Amino acid sequence: QVQLVESGGGLVQPGGSLRLSCAAKGSIVSIHFMGWYRQAPGKTRELVTTISSGGSTKYADSVKGRFTISRDNAKNTVYLQMNSLEPEDTAVYYCNAAISTTTSLRDYWGQGTQVTVSS
Repeated sequence: QVQLVESGGGLVQPGGSLRLSCAAKGSIVSIHFMGWYRQAPGKTRELVTTISSGGSTKYADSVKGRFTISRDNAKNTVYLQMNSLEPEDTAVYYCNAAISTTTSLRDYWGQGTQVTVSS
């Protein structure tokens, strides 16, 4: 069984920074794409950023230049460094990963972590 365990959310003032972490735990053979999504109140879940197993990254236009995704393959962990945070970044952030076990390849989701940007 595989789990994605997130940490690092919280309350921050506009212009501040936060770092989210997501660790994949369980019987993992390999991890392919990893990424972060977010869902604001009353809105649909949207893609924020992804990173391939080789380190190639993609970002939503709204976060380019402010957010940075990275991963530590030895620790099966993906990070999201968020700088220059804006109130519009307030949302529940979800980690996502495509993971192979001995029996399947499928998407997994973290439990979500709240990020609130407010003065």
